Amino acid sequence: MLTKAEQTTKFIIEKVAPIFNKKGYAATSMADITEATGLTKGALYGNFENKEAIAIAAFNKNINDLLKKVALHQEKSSSPLQKLFLITDFYRNYYEYSTELGGCPILNIGVDSKHQNTKLLEQVQYVITKTQKNIVKLVQWGIEVKEIKGNVNPERFAKYLYARIQGAIFMSQTMQDKSYLVDAADEIDIIIKKDLKN
Repeated sequence: MLTKAEQTTKFIIEKVAPIFNKKGYAATSMADITEATGLTKGALYGNFENKEAIAIAAFNKNINDLLKKVALHQEKSSSPLQKLFLITDFYRNYYEYSTELGGCPILNIGVDSKHQNTKLLEQVQYVITKTQKNIVKLVQWGIEVKEIKGNVNPERFAKYLYARIQGAIFMSQTMQDKSYLVDAADEIDIIIKKDLKN
């Protein structure tokens, strides 16, 4: 059971997460936040130290929602190789999901925070590193159970997969065309079959 303060914090994050994702850190004003929540600045600062803390909490909410969806999708198989295919399968339909959010939170906040907010950028870098490490673990597991070739470099593949997907997300959102993501997913699948599959 959440306390009243915890309920208020959760309410604020849920209301402002889409705003920060769409407008970015600098363009989201405290007036935007008070309007979205119906709370005064005093009430907001009673739950968060400053705007930066709200932005980080909002980013974390968007990312946790996304990572839960990816993890749930990967539960469709217990095979490390198939779990890699399930990553690309998830991103084939990511255009609709990210469009509803106002774009991909990693891409939006990563680019936005690069020159404006170090702590927010550090949070994005942490998520990217963690995600790539999870892909590395999948590849290493696949090598151990002999589903993936022993000469595959897990770190290099993880960076390639993640960079290819993020590039396709940028293009699909910018050009409003999901085929960039579908093509990227198909290309990665071919590489998995050709270069990784044992």
